[in-house]
Amino acid sequence: MVTESNTKQAEGQYDILQNAAGEILIIIQYRNGGPENPRLVYDGGAQALLYRSRESAVMLDGIAEGARQPLKSVNEVLMVELENDDVAREYKVPVRNVRSLEALMH
Repeated sequence: MVTESNTKQAEGQYDILQNAAGEILIIIQYRNGGPENPRLVYDGGAQALLYRSRESAVMLDGIAEGARQPLKSVNEVLMVELENDDVAREYKVPVRNVRSLEALMH
């Protein structure tokens, strides 16, 4: 099981978990506005970008080495948004593997 946690700041805090079947769960803090056609853009490195909607994106920084290959190898992840330690919403998000996330940002 891969477990990765980032607690640098509350807004950008996330956890990545993988079960025995290889499925990945990413837990983030609740955001206003529901997801609309969300997708996770990932290049296999230390960052991934979650597009929740046209108005909302979340950068996942500092992805641990042990979580990178499992994240790159799945077609979708389950996103869970927590509000006060309760699940506010959950939704499946396709993973879009790209050559370079950095190139997309510029």
